[in-house]
Amino acid sequence: MASTTHAPTIATDPPRTVAELLERLGGVPADRVRFRPTPGTATEEDLVRIIDRENMPCELVEGVLVEKTMGYRESQIAVIIAALLLQFVRPRRLGIVLGEAGTLRILPNLVRIPDTCFISRDRFPGGKRPNEPIPDLAPDLAVEVISKSNTKAEMDRKLREYFEAGTRIVWMVDPKSRTVRVHTGPSARQSTVKKLGDRLDGGEVLPGFAVGVAELFPDEEA
Repeated sequence: MASTTHAPTIATDPPRTVAELLERLGGVPADRVRFRPTPGTATEEDLVRIIDRENMPCELVEGVLVEKTMGYRESQIAVIIAALLLQFVRPRRLGIVLGEAGTLRILPNLVRIPDTCFISRDRFPGGKRPNEPIPDLAPDLAVEVISKSNTKAEMDRKLREYFEAGTRIVWMVDPKSRTVRVHTGPSARQSTVKKLGDRLDGGEVLPGFAVGVAELFPDEEA
């Protein structure tokens, strides 16, 4: 896998303590933060190397490698959503659907990995499907399946970043409550909650796409 090196984001006021670093990252557990390379100095080349050698998905935030963990149930839900999206997107040649290892440079020096996402053909550079390991793309639709190690602050930060990057819809899927919060903007006022029995649609991003919320959760399938 070829790699691309970009200068890490170094804060003008770097954190003074580990606690401050973790808070800045959204209160993520310390065991998800890589200390090799030293936080604040990591590059995309480091990220690609870890993915190649350890098969461990990591996100790159402010020059810090943050492991993206997902449990059995969360992974199962993400795969179901990806499959449903792919069944709709592929026959219509609308774009691409990525899974839980799809690294994206959504903003300069910021690499995120949605649990699954849809990227329209209109976003492809020069109209061509990108082949580099970390393409410079933001998804039209990003899906995050909330796991035990995700904090509210972390997910709020991701939400702000997605919309800053140009993402149009974000689905926050909560396996515990079996709900999907649909965000069309970064504020709580720009979201609605879909529960079991409701229909989830693609909005303006994927007009015509619709599934029952219960279809996303394996133990709720008819």
